[in-house]
Amino acid sequence: MEIHLDYGKSGLLVRLPDHLNVRTLTYQSATPIADQPNRTDREALQEVLNNPTNAPPLSEIVQGRSSACIVICDITRPVPNQLILEPLLEVLHTGGIEPEKVKILIATGLHRPSHPNEIVEMVGEEIAQKYTIINHDAQDRRQLVFLGKSPRGIPMWINTHYMEAEMKITVGLIEPHFMAGFSGGRKLICPGIAGLETIRAWHSPKFLEHPLATTGQLEGNPVHSENSWIANRAGCNFIVNVIIDAHRRPLKFVAGDQQSAFQQGADFCRNIVVDQVEHPFDIVVTSSAGYPLDTTFYQSVKGMMAAVPIVKQGGTIIIAASMSEGIGSPEFASLFQRHPSIDDFMEAIMSPDYFVMDQWQLEMLAKVLRKADVRVVTDGLSAETIDSLYVKSSESVEAAVHHALSVHGENASIAVIPRGPYVIPELIN
Repeated sequence: MEIHLDYGKSGLLVRLPDHLNVRTLTYQSATPIADQPNRTDREALQEVLNNPTNAPPLSEIVQGRSSACIVICDITRPVPNQLILEPLLEVLHTGGIEPEKVKILIATGLHRPSHPNEIVEMVGEEIAQKYTIINHDAQDRRQLVFLGKSPRGIPMWINTHYMEAEMKITVGLIEPHFMAGFSGGRKLICPGIAGLETIRAWHSPKFLEHPLATTGQLEGNPVHSENSWIANRAGCNFIVNVIIDAHRRPLKFVAGDQQSAFQQGADFCRNIVVDQVEHPFDIVVTSSAGYPLDTTFYQSVKGMMAAVPIVKQGGTIIIAASMSEGIGSPEFASLFQRHPSIDDFMEAIMSPDYFVMDQWQLEMLAKVLRKADVRVVTDGLSAETIDSLYVKSSESVEAAVHHALSVHGENASIAVIPRGPYVIPELIN
């Protein structure tokens, strides 16, 4: 039996014994826009620009405005930015905004800045050369403006370039997100272009330990409701979001009002990415969705979290991720040296005075480890390093499955999620 996992840029072929009973979780069937009769991606995009959700056409909104800031995702989100930006910029210029008055702001959140070659990969050579493109820096107060506090007391610091623009636009990707339910929409602003203090408070245990702060969940999710409030306070004139398939081909574009268009896109995305199973599994094999999402151990936690809903208590999660850029930020890597165990870490973060940047990802890993044993397969980090990260290394997926079968028995139930966090597994009640 062969299975193909998203891994790095080329994928990973895994061979498992034929006698195993394996359930593979995948996207639901959906026809890419480009394969639909008499439609192209560009035409579908132009349709939503002209007929947006709960908003006037973009060509009307831009009238009388002299500057614009377009927020885009960083390299960790495979957004077809060039496809979206070209007609978007055309509408802005036709409406009277000159190219030198347009800033493209990369929503890094607390991720590292995008490198010049990555920017070209993200937006294309022509746009990269023609427009001012800025990496958001959450720790640079000179780039931030204070908007007061949210209803739950979060200090709201948002990028000045964005706040000063007369036309505020966000461009993003709607996909499952393990804290906020779905990415896209409001997430381009918070955490995308928010300050460190804002992100720190929004990523605190007060929000992340809530039982509804999970994948695919919007209603009642405080992570979603709070950053939605912050994004609305910052303001947004127009969003353009895309939903893509397993091959990263556009399935649908949504545009218009920040809340309404996002909700429309999230509803469509849910119908595509949810796969239901009748029972939990002893073993779940997954990935971190390949490049660009699996370049660090930090990002691979998202793939581990994807398996949690359907793994048995005490089961085994096996994840393959390239981790070509290592563990993650220096701050995140330092947490494993500061704390001898995940329990020690969890005890420490419950103190309101404790803070280390990126600690929230380790908090999510703790949720995984409360449920299952984790085995990691990677070419990017040594076995010794992996074993120091509260998980265990395996030389291959095949070896990890063999070990898991020795624990759970030869008749153990096995699920495979080849695209990791891009699929939402659900148990049928």
